[in-house]
Amino acid sequence: MSAVGFGAAFCTTFALVPQVLKAWRSRSTADVSMGWIAVLSTGTLLWFIYGVMGNDAPLITANATSFVLAAAILVLKLRHG
Repeated sequence: MSAVGFGAAFCTTFALVPQVLKAWRSRSTADVSMGWIAVLSTGTLLWFIYGVMGNDAPLITANATSFVLAAAILVLKLRHG
């Protein structure tokens, strides 16, 4: 079951990578919704906390990584709007 969890975590987490790279390279986040990235960042942080509370490695790993990626997009959005 952990293999399925880690597989799902990999897919959903690394789905953010192309957006981070595009925003980083172009210095433009005009097409990124502030509401979406703020809610996603908050949600991944809460899922991370939930994973820590339940000692669930796939949740912890996926959501720690997702939070860093989403927060990077959020910071770029705040800087480059």
